[in-house]
Amino acid sequence: MDMRPLQHFLTLADTLHFGRASEACHVSPSTLSRSIRQLEESLGVRLFERDNRHVVLTRHGQTFHAYARDTLEQWEQMRQSLMSEALTLSGEISIYCSVTASYSFLYDLLSEFRTRYPGIELKLHTGDPAQSMPRVLGGDEDMAITSRPRQLPEALAFKSLTRSPLVFIAPRDGAPWVPPDPQSPSAAQWQDVPMVLSESGLSREVSDTWFKALGVTPRIYAQVAGHEAIVSMVGLGFGVGVVPRIVLDASPLVERVRILPVKPELPHYDVGLCVLNRRLKSPLINALWDEVEERG
Repeated sequence: MDMRPLQHFLTLADTLHFGRASEACHVSPSTLSRSIRQLEESLGVRLFERDNRHVVLTRHGQTFHAYARDTLEQWEQMRQSLMSEALTLSGEISIYCSVTASYSFLYDLLSEFRTRYPGIELKLHTGDPAQSMPRVLGGDEDMAITSRPRQLPEALAFKSLTRSPLVFIAPRDGAPWVPPDPQSPSAAQWQDVPMVLSESGLSREVSDTWFKALGVTPRIYAQVAGHEAIVSMVGLGFGVGVVPRIVLDASPLVERVRILPVKPELPHYDVGLCVLNRRLKSPLINALWDEVEERG
């Protein structure tokens, strides 16, 4: 069975650009256009509205998108199930994580797996950890290494890899706005402190809750994507930040900042591997999932 037309459709639906979609599918723009046109002729409806400048999914295209995605997933599950019986798993798994997670966890996570399943290709994408679960939920990634949220979505399975405390960090050289007695926090000490915080995600939620309990609206100097950038900005003296201790320990700038012994302490950051429950039906995904030993 030739599933390439469905893959061509999904890639174009994601990019809404014939040039980028044809590059991603390793075909010429004319081949991609012909593949989409044949799909539309078979279905009897237009899947895209397109002109010289824009490509947009039609209402029929949006409906067909869910069918195409589910069909490809079911085909891959069947293909992997048959290969599993022959002990020849092959294919690709995409994993999303932060830069820190990529060198903190991936070697231990994947070294034995690569030896056991040499036919499986692993694709790594790095970026803002706050995007990890949305990318898995949206089907953009097979798995992600991320923090466990306060409320785990029902559609996701999660295995813990480690626990790391969230900590306040300040410039090592000091600054006049650094709270002099962080173990006895008060609104007066914190109301004028410039804060460098994540744009979103668990660490931002925890930080906001901490300041709310103190009765302070934090003075935000910068909101950034990724904890590594927070360490950099704090090291440069722009403010106080909140990061997982695991990020700080792995940072090349760890000597430029110091941990503030703030009370009450922030909760721990539970870092683990997440995947859609329904994707665990795939022998390919399940092979990696079973390889991971959950840690407390």
